[in-house]
Amino acid sequence: MIQIKVTDRFGDVHNVEGEPGDKLMEVLREFPWGVEAICGGMCSCATCHVYVDEAWRDKFDAREIDEEELIDFLDHKQEGSRLSCQLHLEDEHDGLSVTLAPEE
Repeated sequence: MIQIKVTDRFGDVHNVEGEPGDKLMEVLREFPWGVEAICGGMCSCATCHVYVDEAWRDKFDAREIDEEELIDFLDHKQEGSRLSCQLHLEDEHDGLSVTLAPEE
């Protein structure tokens, strides 16, 4: 299991678990405080926007063009902005720390 520390939109911290091979979005949409993920992981809505903690940013592949273009249009984009539907969890992500971005 991969342990993930998630700070929700109210500043509350939750410790959740994911499986290797899961998309982070799949884990986060299961909680009432989690992401909406309206498009179901198709990288077309940005309702799964998160901020990846600086220490973890280089542990994921770089953004592809579709993700980059969606993030560019977000009002709340930051340096660590990612769409959680594009973040595939692996064993090396154990201890990952993310914050849910405000809803757009």
